[in-house]
Amino acid sequence: MQYPIFQSVVNKINGSLNKRNINVVKFKTWEESKINAAGLEILIDLKDSTNHLTHLSINFDWDSFREAAMANKLDGTGDHPMLKSKRLMEANVVPSIDIELVWHFDVQRCQPETGTDDDNYRIQMASEWMDRASKKVNELLISDDIITRWHIEIDGDEYGKYLTAINLLSYFQFSIGNLDSLNEVHNYIGRKLTHLLYKANKIIKIADSSVVVNAA
Repeated sequence: MQYPIFQSVVNKINGSLNKRNINVVKFKTWEESKINAAGLEILIDLKDSTNHLTHLSINFDWDSFREAAMANKLDGTGDHPMLKSKRLMEANVVPSIDIELVWHFDVQRCQPETGTDDDNYRIQMASEWMDRASKKVNELLISDDIITRWHIEIDGDEYGKYLTAINLLSYFQFSIGNLDSLNEVHNYIGRKLTHLLYKANKIIKIADSSVVVNAA
């Protein structure tokens, strides 16, 4: 990876996750030179610990401009290769790590198997528990400056419409522009990861307990 600062953050995250009782089934970095971007994808299996969710995805996004800005600021990174790029150095950016959390629901367990005379019965039933979950999640995250939304996909059969995907998404951002050393970055990311996983686990419990599926 051509992002040594971000790679060191990835290593910190990996080390922290290895110390926890978390079933990580995917831990993969990526980079795309055409858009000057890099990232980390984490997939956590929830099937054995919840009744209604299958996985939790955690995606970290980074780019060359933030990498260069941090290299220019941190102690001990004067030989970073991106400092040689005038284009990167002239960009005025505030370094932050963008994080997307996605809770994936088991669509078979989260809605009735069949509908009624109302073609929208299954979707309506799911909408009711999603509304309950949203209220509780918003209360939990009221102190975090984030965006949370639902992503659903709809199909149909002989019983009417039903959901083929139910995902809850939240967007966090860790600002690291005020840190002065790589050690400070690692310590900060470690604390924020603990906070992130705590909130993620609370939301898993909220979501799992909110699902109520009544037979048609």
